[in-house]
Amino acid sequence: FEPLVTFFLLLSLSLGSATSTMAAVESGVRFDVTLPAENAPEATRRTGRLYVYVSTRTEAPVELTPSWFFPEPFYAIDVVDWEPGSARTIDDTATSFPDVPSKLPPGRYAAAAIFDTDFDYPNAPQGVGNRFSESAVFGVQADGATTLALTLDRFVPPTVWPESPHVKVIERRSDSLSEFHHRDVIDRAVVVLPASYDEQPERRYPTIYEVSGFGGYLPDMPARAARSAPAPAGPDEPEFIRVLLSGEHKWGHHVYADSAINGPRGWALLNEMIPAIDAQFRTVHDSRARFVTGHSSGGWSSLWLQVRYPSSFGGVWSTSPDPVDFRDYQQTDLYADPPQSVYFQADGSPKPLARRGETPVVWYPDFGRLDDVLGRGGQLRSFEAVFSQGDEQGLPRKMWDRTTGKVDPETIAHWSDYDISLRLRERWETDGPKLAGKLHVVMGSLDTFYLEGATILLKKELETLGSDASVEIIPGADHGSVLTREVRNRIRREMAEAYLKHFDLQGIARE
Repeated sequence: FEPLVTFFLLLSLSLGSATSTMAAVESGVRFDVTLPAENAPEATRRTGRLYVYVSTRTEAPVELTPSWFFPEPFYAIDVVDWEPGSARTIDDTATSFPDVPSKLPPGRYAAAAIFDTDFDYPNAPQGVGNRFSESAVFGVQADGATTLALTLDRFVPPTVWPESPHVKVIERRSDSLSEFHHRDVIDRAVVVLPASYDEQPERRYPTIYEVSGFGGYLPDMPARAARSAPAPAGPDEPEFIRVLLSGEHKWGHHVYADSAINGPRGWALLNEMIPAIDAQFRTVHDSRARFVTGHSSGGWSSLWLQVRYPSSFGGVWSTSPDPVDFRDYQQTDLYADPPQSVYFQADGSPKPLARRGETPVVWYPDFGRLDDVLGRGGQLRSFEAVFSQGDEQGLPRKMWDRTTGKVDPETIAHWSDYDISLRLRERWETDGPKLAGKLHVVMGSLDTFYLEGATILLKKELETLGSDASVEIIPGADHGSVLTREVRNRIRREMAEAYLKHFDLQGIARE
C-alpha cells in the first residue's frame, strides 16, 4: 500500500452502498464502444478488459484509471477476439463501481474508454499499445435513455525512459519468465551511478537494490529517488550504485516472489538481472556489498528477498512492509478456526482498511468492490496473484468470499508459504546464522493500513528466536510519515557501516 489518505477519505464519503445487477436493461445509460477497422493493423491485440470511466469534470480529459483523490464511476467488461470495426456495449451487465450505469444521477458528465490489452503494466494508460478514446460529454435525464458512442482511435505511445550520463535503463529479455509465460517478457531496472563513477574508473562500488511500493512506475522513479535521496556521502563514506526496481506487472506488484501466477520473479532477479548489472557496471561482486530496501509493498519485497535468499544480500532495510505475519493480516487472523472475515468484525460491522490517525476512513467491503471492478492491477487482487494458486480458469484463486469476506482455508494453505514470520520460525536453525546482523524493519505504531500488528508479531517472533534483528515501531507514525529524512539518512549510514566492515572505499576486500 501507498499513503493515499486523501483517496480513502473521499472514497468512504462517496461510495454508499454499491450494488450491481446482471439483468439486461431496456433503458437508462449505456456506452457503445467501437474498435475501428481503419487503424487496426493485423498485430492489434484484440483480447483484454474494456473500461469506461465517467467524470463530473467535463472541462478536462477523463482520467483512465480510478482517481485516488476523487473516485468517480467506472465500468468494465472482459472482451475476447474483438473484431475491428465492431462495437461492444457497456451497460448494467458490466461490473460497476460504485453502482451500475443506470444509477447515474441526472446531470452532465464526461466519459472515455480504454481497452487494456498489454501484458506488463497494471495501470492501463501506461500499457504501450493500449487503445483509448477521446473524452466525450453527455447528459443524463431523469426519465430517458442515454447512449454514448465512443471510438478507440488513440494509442498509448511507447514509454519515454529517462537517461543521462549517470542514469541508465536496463531492458533485457528474461529467459525464465519468458519460458513460464510462453511469450517474451522484458525485465527492467534503472541504474543510478554515483557522482564519482566516471572520475574514478578503477573504483568499484557497493549496490543498493531499492524496490518501489505499490503503484511505482519505473520511468518516474529516478526523479523521485533524487528528491528523497540522503545527504551526499562524506569523505570517509562509501558511494553506492543504486538499482531501482518497480515490481510492476499486469496483476499489480509481483514483490519479487516466485509464484504460481506471476512466475519466477525472485529467481529471475537473482540469477538474471543482478548478474547482468554486475557484468555491465563496476559493482563489488560480493553479496556483502549488496543491500536491499523498500517501502510498503517494496518493504515486503525487500524483506522477502533477504529472508528467501539469506546469503545473497548483505542486509535489508524494510519500511512499512505489507503483512509480514498472516496471524494479523490487517486485523484478520488468516489461520483462525473457524475462518474469520476480512470484510466484517465479529459483531458484523465493516472492518476498516485504512485510517487517518486513529479514525477509520475506508472499509474493506467498499475497497474490495473497487479492486474487483479493476479486475487486474488492484492492490488486493495483486496479493492473490502472488500468494494463491491458480483456479480452474488459471486466475489467482480468491482468498476470501466476496460477499461474506470469509477466508478460504484451502487457499491459505498456499499463502502460508509466503508468511515471512512463519518461514523464519520454521527455517531458523539453517537460515538464522546467515541472517545475523542483516534484518532491519521500521514501522509506525499507527500505520495507515493497519500493518503494524503483523510487524509487532514479527518482532516478538524474532526476539523469541534470539535474533539480533532490529524491528523498530515508531510511536505515532503512520504509513508515510515513518519514513523521515532522519530515518533515510540512518539507513544510509547503517548500510555504509555494514559495507565498510568488509571493504574499503575503493571496493577492495579488507581480508
